Amino acid sequence: MLLSCKGVAVARRLQPFTAQVGQGELIHLLGPNGAGKSSLLAALSGMIKSEGEICFLGKPLAAWSGYALARHRAYLAQQQMAAGSMPVWHYLKMHQINDESEEALLTLCETFQLLDKLSCAPGQLSGGEWQRVRLAAVLCQMAQPEGALLLLDEPLTGLDLAQQAAFDRCLAAWVAKGLTVVMSGHDVNHSLHHAQRVWLMKEGVLLQQGTAREVLQPERLSAVYDVPFTKISANGRELLTTFN
Repeated sequence: MLLSCKGVAVARRLQPFTAQVGQGELIHLLGPNGAGKSSLLAALSGMIKSEGEICFLGKPLAAWSGYALARHRAYLAQQQMAAGSMPVWHYLKMHQINDESEEALLTLCETFQLLDKLSCAPGQLSGGEWQRVRLAAVLCQMAQPEGALLLLDEPLTGLDLAQQAAFDRCLAAWVAKGLTVVMSGHDVNHSLHHAQRVWLMKEGVLLQQGTAREVLQPERLSAVYDVPFTKISANGRELLTTFN
C-alpha cells in the first residue's frame, strides 16, 4: 500500500479520516467549500500537523526527512504567490531532482505551452500561465524513479478548456506509468469522466469513497451541495447537471 491514513484529523477543519491509496491510482476529492479538502491534502503532504496515523511507503510520514519526502511526493497548494523576479526556467529547475529529469521538464514545458515564457519573471505571467508553471514544476519533481505521489489542490484553477484537456492527457499518462495522484476540485463532471475513485466530503467529514460512478449519484450530490442534481445522457456520455 502506497499511502494509508487512520483517524487523520485537523482541529476544527477535518474530522477523523481513514483511507488507503494504492500505486497508480487517480483519486478526486470533491465537496463544497469548507469540506476539508485542502486540510486533508496538506496533512497528507506533511505540510501541516495532524492527529492520527499517516503511513507513506511503509513508514510513518513524521519519520521522513524533508529532502527524502520531496524525492517521493510533490504537493501543489491551492494558492502560491509568484516567485519574485526569478525567471520561469530557474524556478522550474529548482524542482528538477536529477539530471535525467531535464528532458521530462522540457516536455512538460511544451505540454503546458511554456516554451515562450521561460525567460519571463513569474510576476509577468497571467494567473493561468503561473498555474501552468506550478503544475510543470511539481510534475518535474516527480519525473524520476523515486517519484510516487502527487497531491494537487484545485489544479484546474485558471486553466482554459484547451489547457485542462492537456493537463488531463498528461496526468493520465503519468498515472498509467504508476504515479499516484490525489487532487481536489469542484467539477463533478470532470471527476465523473476522469477519476478512478472519489472521496466525497462535507464539513470536514468523509461521507463516501468509491468509484466515480458509485459516489457521484444525483441523490447523494443533491444532499451534499444542497442543490438538486439530475443525470442526463448526451452523445453517449452521462452528465450531471443542476436544475431549479
